[in-house]
Amino acid sequence: MRFGWASVAVVATLGLAACGAGGPVVDAEANARAAVFFMESNAKEEGVQTTESGLQYKVVQSGPAGAVSPDRNDLVRVDYEGSLTDGTVFDSSFTRGQPYVTTAEQVVPGWTEALQRMKVGDEWILYVPPALGYGEQGQGADIPPNSVLVFRIKLLDVAPVPGGGRGVGAANG
Repeated sequence: MRFGWASVAVVATLGLAACGAGGPVVDAEANARAAVFFMESNAKEEGVQTTESGLQYKVVQSGPAGAVSPDRNDLVRVDYEGSLTDGTVFDSSFTRGQPYVTTAEQVVPGWTEALQRMKVGDEWILYVPPALGYGEQGQGADIPPNSVLVFRIKLLDVAPVPGGGRGVGAANG
């Protein structure tokens, strides 16, 4: 694999700028109830898998056998689209035409968990419950409190960071 993109990548966090006051009033408790209902219903959909943490995902496409999975601090290059359960898109690297580069530990916990399970070439749809997303605070005007986040993520490449978590044991001395 070629990792030239990693040497010039500027690592940024996934998120949107916070918005000022004056937006619509949001009922965080109603959103929390709706999130629970959505996640319980979605878990019954064909192909949806649920992890211990409550993250749900559906494999759209699998990468080649033997492809690498990132650990928490490896650089990853992904294409993604984030939306709410009503289909409102709040961010998309597909639309921008430029993949997103980050580490698995610099994004919402749902992404962190999913990326470490994915292999290069995989494309998944994630259903991120509020506790693994932006939780009670939401994110700016586009992501209300207690929102389920839906992401389509395609893992394009991984640049392992030396000393990342792939070794066996630890050297002392």
